[in-house]
Amino acid sequence: MPSKKEYLDFILEQLSELSDITYRAMMGEYTIYYQGRIIGGIYDDRLLVKNTASARRLMPDVPLEIPYEGAKEMLLVEDVENRGFLEELLDAMLDELPLPKKKRK
Repeated sequence: MPSKKEYLDFILEQLSELSDITYRAMMGEYTIYYQGRIIGGIYDDRLLVKNTASARRLMPDVPLEIPYEGAKEMLLVEDVENRGFLEELLDAMLDELPLPKKKRK
């Protein structure tokens, strides 16, 4: 089931205090970028983030979820109402995420 644009808008509003949050629509779902790095996405109206050590430290009891068939498991962010927590989570994850690869010409 594709995610609703309204849910994306809600998450983007929750993250609006962070600099350089962008997204890309992909097959009815949304990949979320922070400072050019993929942090996760919105899948079936759920915010899922990459399974990094810092994310696990901040959310030790959240379930691992599969965003779509064949994908790696990701962490379900349950506390999406808490802007401060979301900001802390993304800032903590940032250094563990790879920089985007340079495009070949």
